[in-house]
Amino acid sequence: MSTEPETTEQTGPGTPDPGADDGLRHDDPVGEGGTSGGSASGNSALEGGAAAEGDTSGAGRSARGGASEADGAAEGGTSDGGASTEGGASEAGAASAGGVAPDAGGDPEDGAGASGAEAEPSGDSDGSDNSGGSDGGEKSEAEAELAAQRVERERIEQRKAERKGPIESGGKLSGKAADLLAAVRAVESGEKPSATVFAEPEPAPRRAAPEPAPRPRTVPPEAATAPAGSAPETVQAVRRVLAQGGAPETLAPQVAAALGEAAEERLHADPWQLLHVTGVRPEQADGFARALLGAECGPDDERRGRAFTVWLLEQAALAGHTALEAPALTAALAQRAVPDPEAALNGTLAEGEALVFQDALDDAPATEEADEDGERPVRVLVGLERYALAEESLADGLARLINSAPKEGGSASDWERAAASAEGSAAELLRAVAGHGLVLHTGGEASRVEPARLLGEAGRLGLRAWAAAHSPLGRDGFGQLLRRLPREQEPSEAPAPPVATVAGLLSGAEGPGRDEDGSLALDLLVVLDAPQLDVETAALLVESLPDGARLVLAGDPAVLWSVGPGRVFADLLAARVCPQIASRLPDPGPLGELVSGIGAGELNQVAAPGKEVVIVPVREAGEAVHRTVQLVADSVPRAIGVPAEQTVVITPGHGGAAGTRALNAALKERLNPGPGRFGGFDPGDRIAYSPAPGRTLPGQVVKADAEGLHLSCSGAHVVVPKERVETQLRHGWALTAHQAVGGRWPAVVVVLPGDAAQALSRPWVYTAFSRAARHLSVVHGVEQALPRAVAEIPARPRTTRLPALLQPSAQDPGTQERTAG
Repeated sequence: MSTEPETTEQTGPGTPDPGADDGLRHDDPVGEGGTSGGSASGNSALEGGAAAEGDTSGAGRSARGGASEADGAAEGGTSDGGASTEGGASEAGAASAGGVAPDAGGDPEDGAGASGAEAEPSGDSDGSDNSGGSDGGEKSEAEAELAAQRVERERIEQRKAERKGPIESGGKLSGKAADLLAAVRAVESGEKPSATVFAEPEPAPRRAAPEPAPRPRTVPPEAATAPAGSAPETVQAVRRVLAQGGAPETLAPQVAAALGEAAEERLHADPWQLLHVTGVRPEQADGFARALLGAECGPDDERRGRAFTVWLLEQAALAGHTALEAPALTAALAQRAVPDPEAALNGTLAEGEALVFQDALDDAPATEEADEDGERPVRVLVGLERYALAEESLADGLARLINSAPKEGGSASDWERAAASAEGSAAELLRAVAGHGLVLHTGGEASRVEPARLLGEAGRLGLRAWAAAHSPLGRDGFGQLLRRLPREQEPSEAPAPPVATVAGLLSGAEGPGRDEDGSLALDLLVVLDAPQLDVETAALLVESLPDGARLVLAGDPAVLWSVGPGRVFADLLAARVCPQIASRLPDPGPLGELVSGIGAGELNQVAAPGKEVVIVPVREAGEAVHRTVQLVADSVPRAIGVPAEQTVVITPGHGGAAGTRALNAALKERLNPGPGRFGGFDPGDRIAYSPAPGRTLPGQVVKADAEGLHLSCSGAHVVVPKERVETQLRHGWALTAHQAVGGRWPAVVVVLPGDAAQALSRPWVYTAFSRAARHLSVVHGVEQALPRAVAEIPARPRTTRLPALLQPSAQDPGTQERTAG
């Protein structure tokens, strides 16, 4: 058993008594116990839901004006230190009673553990996920990506408009489902839906779940760069309205961006439109409305009910849902003091601000009445149009891939010859791709060699084959893997590896470009890190593929799901509508053994003769910060040989005494001290740059001048204008797991302070631990909460429509799972 890395620092106040050679006293491997591998406790699972990427302390409530931190929402949680919410706090999730959103404000990897506290627009979720492409150093790259997304959305809407009409269905429905269908058709015809849509008696009351902790709201992609382009006169007019209503005038740029040129008129006509602004909470909108409307303002105002309904659906999207069940939504409205939730939902549907759907429940118990009438039980879902269109477009595109013949690239004998030269699951992958337009590939880090082999063989068969990774780190790592494979050309003559980021591919900043018809100029696309695809990104990607193209979605299903709404990869695996190849290539060494066990729900002891895994027990957050700095700056470089610049720190949230803010402040003071004269940053600082919601690019500050802050992000030069520094940049020595997903580092220090216990889940632990390539240190202060999270807290379910939309394709002959290796 190895000893821990050495440290030359003196043991400070509150640090453990030194017992090993140099101060890091425990050399135990990660085990099933709290601090040194004991057995797992038999206690029941943590109550209240896990909240991972969430801030874990703080209580104060003040909505400080200005733009929210661009990282978005999935790492939400309680705001740190007392605090003000930067850009205005927003609640995480729609009230949990009735299942509107996860009880703790999100899925297990997102949200907050402490109920009732306020969330700060924080990190790695929507605004700063490792998704993006290399920004190419161009200021307009993010705008190009947004423009590409708008074009694709227009194509989606055009396809919907070209349909001849709604498919007749529901003829034998009765009760609420039939009324809802009638309401939708009434809206389509321009009429008001019947007031009896929700007139049926409610089901037996359920025990109310705890109030969820708040989460930040996602910044809409269209608004990411809008504040800088809003007309000055519009912003000034909005300032006057905000002042009249007692709201912070600093919100004016955000309001103008969210509501457009007519923002002033819209606010006067409907003060609750303020809820469209990131960070604004319902009670704040109520106060603003009372100030503007006076005696006319009341809780039963129809405008209030509609705005609250849309707000709850947006909060549910932040928690990963693409739609909500109608009873859950009305229950959440009741919790928000909406006197008549059914009328509020009815009005929202009438105005077209939300859509209603019916999904058949195949697993529902059969009833005698249903058998006699031939009806199938359904669930009634309500969702926002943008996610409904994206999910339907995605389902249509996937069906096109599944049911169409792939483009010929080599003969069947050529594909079989290529498969025969491979082994195990790599051969199975080649055979599946030869005859199918859509294939799923699952496995850990070591399994990436199989898609790499596929890419090489497809190129030799004459196909235009490309790969797309979630982050620049993933892109560069896969490119290095492709270079190591056998090739026909000399290394000096070989072209650049055909790999891009998903964001760069869609925006045109990377990849093969597009054909004359607007489709991507490729025949085979391998998407790595597929669990990070949300429904909108996946829809844009599938819509961009030409007819006859092959799509391979590859990834590790045990990692955190996407920051945005949906769970595309998991839904496809569950639907079994295409071949699935499960790799049996294990990740090597003690780290691979440890991570594999976590994926199976077991936190096993592993032998680490090369100090691959080290446990550093701590008693409180201050000690956790001290030991983390000690590890990064001294112990790991000296004992493991990994320099500080190749080590990353991962912690559950941004706030709290040992969140990313506190850790980054301490690490900056030790590794790159400076006054922070450029918006808190100095040349040489490591940063996490968020050019658009849901993307995080790691990089380093180069310099600052009149143009803004100059960064180097994965070799690309990026200039961040000074007005966007506060909203798009964080220090990057310490990240959350969602920010780190898609990348790997030689050494990783995972910090688990005591107040992060409720933030842990199996996907969070799996993701954080699996970011380490050579060495993992765990600063451990959560005792039995760690093994309990691994054993008992899986990913929190998300409500999506994709499985039901994929059902017509479920009879495809290629649905069987193939496992080899």
